[in-house]
Amino acid sequence: MSLKKQPVTGMKDILPDEMTLRDYLIGVIKETYRSFGFTPMETPCVEHIENLTSKQGGDNEKLIFKILKRGEKLRLADAAGEEDLCDSGLRYDLTLPLTRYYANNAAKLPSPFKALQCGSVWRADRPQKGRYRQFTQCDIDILGEESNLAEIELILAIAKTLKKLVPENDFLVRVNDRKILRAMVAFAGFPAGQEDGVLITLDKMDKIGTDGVRAELIENGASEASADQYLGLLKDLGTDAAAVRSLGEKLGDFLEPGTAEGLAEIMEAVQSVSCGAVKVQFDPTLVRGMGYYTGTIFEVSMEGFGGSVAGGGRYDKMVGKFTGTDVPACGFSIGFERIIAILMDQQYVIPTQKEKVAILLDKKLSAARRTEALQEAEALRAEGKDVLVTKMAKNKKFQREQLSQQGYTVFRDYFEA
Repeated sequence: MSLKKQPVTGMKDILPDEMTLRDYLIGVIKETYRSFGFTPMETPCVEHIENLTSKQGGDNEKLIFKILKRGEKLRLADAAGEEDLCDSGLRYDLTLPLTRYYANNAAKLPSPFKALQCGSVWRADRPQKGRYRQFTQCDIDILGEESNLAEIELILAIAKTLKKLVPENDFLVRVNDRKILRAMVAFAGFPAGQEDGVLITLDKMDKIGTDGVRAELIENGASEASADQYLGLLKDLGTDAAAVRSLGEKLGDFLEPGTAEGLAEIMEAVQSVSCGAVKVQFDPTLVRGMGYYTGTIFEVSMEGFGGSVAGGGRYDKMVGKFTGTDVPACGFSIGFERIIAILMDQQYVIPTQKEKVAILLDKKLSAARRTEALQEAEALRAEGKDVLVTKMAKNKKFQREQLSQQGYTVFRDYFEA
């Protein structure tokens, strides 16, 4: 059997230029999050299959890379179903592992716990440009804070981070609440059990428009009266905090008390703290697909980027699945791979932070002279410079051009004295 040099389908090799950019961006992200008091932590890439298939991950549960039992545990002849073959899988996001981590370590953690986690996740999705089966997520979460202070801090932290990563692009934070979505479905008179189907259709609003949503709702069994009642709630509805309060008044007893006011307060607080620099809009068609969201949800769209570049929401019931006691929780994740793809296309240049020096050694250099070069390299590193020591190529001009592309600005040639 011949060996294959290409990566497995849906995976990719990361070349030095991209890896340098990734390291730089991860550093910016972590530094900014730490300035808001978030604490780095990490979970294993492998999770119990029971956790991954607990009906909280939406469609992602269909995309799990499952891992066979090992050794004596794996008995193919006796297997009656998949549960007899698999006992674990690769994580499809960082949120579910975080809640297991919190449930297991809560007694050792501060309250509220402000978690910062960057790591790889895996989904057996159909590969396409900018979407791979292994990709990086950068999450911040606050567990144990029931007030909307959690949402406000998360939005401010994400906004500040995005402004550092892509300073030239404007962005918009769209917000909604799952409780508002459920209340709208009930207000419109849809039969019990149709909520998920209605929200799946509503989530297509930006693609098929109001008429398309109405037609699909009716096609899926909704009455014309319910469809019109539902879409009537959206007619002439604004996008500011006043619109949230107005919709809350219309929904009346169908909406849990305080929901509309809480969302309006989040919007006003973010805009006030940022002096209007962070644009926040109410979007009553925002759904987000993860099954674990219980309240506030948000997404960030950015000028020049297709789709969202960040998203998250409140998931107050997840920890309780492990412990029997619910813990308020809210999180936000940056679409790291999407930002990487765009910046690579733009040939983004990392701001120079350190002087980079290349020391080039002639192939006839003696051991003593080589030692002198290495000693100089150590002295330059002690001054805070990045120093590369390498053999001098035959084509010195081409070698310098390549090194210049890698950020080296100072060159020292070592020949035999």
